[in-house]
Amino acid sequence: MSRKAGVTNAVAAIAAMPLAELRVEWERRYGAAPRHRSADLLRRVLAWRVQADVYGGLDATTKKLLAREDLPLRVVPPPGMRLAREWAGRTHEVVVIESGVVYEGKTWGSLSEVARHITGMRWNGPRFFGLRQANVR
Repeated sequence: MSRKAGVTNAVAAIAAMPLAELRVEWERRYGAAPRHRSADLLRRVLAWRVQADVYGGLDATTKKLLAREDLPLRVVPPPGMRLAREWAGRTHEVVVIESGVVYEGKTWGSLSEVARHITGMRWNGPRFFGLRQANVR
């Protein structure tokens, strides 16, 4: 069996494994298994690592891009995405649309405008809604 066929079979087997078997397989291949409680997440990570072992991981361009300190990683929520944030004992939910966000039936220009409306203070909207962490790329 070729290495690539072996990877295909391994990934197919991983796709059918329950969480306990995924942990055993991880430990057999890489040592201590991560503490993921989600079988789906562990399945995806294990399948990626098995494939990366044979085909290689990230390409040089991607590695170089990730290593750059001057490029902020920004998450741009696609239209239709719902974001929720609990503030002052209440859950606030927005829906992202092409031209901004909808909050409580009103269209706002940005997440920051909604965050300011909710808190009464200036906020970075993506940070307020959990899309970005402070001082983290």
